[in-house]
Amino acid sequence: MGINHFNIRVYGILINEENQLLVTDELINGHKITKLPGGGLEFGEGTIDCIKREFIEETKNEIEVIEHFYTTDFFQKSAYNNTHQIMSIYYKVKPSSTFKIISTEKIFDFGDELNYIQTFRWVDIPKINENTFTLPIDKVIANMIISKI
Repeated sequence: MGINHFNIRVYGILINEENQLLVTDELINGHKITKLPGGGLEFGEGTIDCIKREFIEETKNEIEVIEHFYTTDFFQKSAYNNTHQIMSIYYKVKPSSTFKIISTEKIFDFGDELNYIQTFRWVDIPKINENTFTLPIDKVIANMIISKI
């Protein structure tokens, strides 16, 4: 049996002035997923530093953390590696300055690319449900966003 690992992921919940949530559609190794902006914690990095770095890398915008929103409290095996347990940490975030991003209204609006691709969409909060997202932990978050925000 292989060595088991923890995979720590950090995500940001960003809601704009129109009460819309920023989501990202990604094509990773041939898999289409919809999730919140964010990604993997790097060794030597704190979780807040991670979400700030991820937003700069993905959106080219700096953000501030408002508050912790949720940390996974159940076992979740990775969808991509069955020897990894996923631990996800979610923060409510806000832009540090004017938030500028190219977004689309169409899901998986990638064009013809075949490698890693990412696009962004703003989703009206009242339209969010667990089917908005692909991954199991994000489905839990969808229900929390509906009830808490």
